[in-house]
Amino acid sequence: MEIVSIEKKTFEMMLASFNALSEKVAALRRKSDGGRLERWLTGEEVCGQLRISPRTLQSLRDRRLIGYSQINRRFYYRPEEVRRLIPLIGTIYPDGK
Repeated sequence: MEIVSIEKKTFEMMLASFNALSEKVAALRRKSDGGRLERWLTGEEVCGQLRISPRTLQSLRDRRLIGYSQINRRFYYRPEEVRRLIPLIGTIYPDGK
């Protein structure tokens, strides 16, 4: 084991720098938790909320009526996109399909 000794003043400066960095990271984390990084919904959750089939959800994607992100073969949807579509589903698909 190697022991390194430094002056007390140098140690206190390093500690102050570390604490400042820690505060900046905490502030950024609080800022990002403000709703911008909401949990994205899976296709199954969207189908359940909108009461539609997976094929209808695919059709909404194809017609660009709902925004999504794709990671590998899975699609994810923002909750605000789903909320925006709730009142429109009856007009887009009047037969309930």
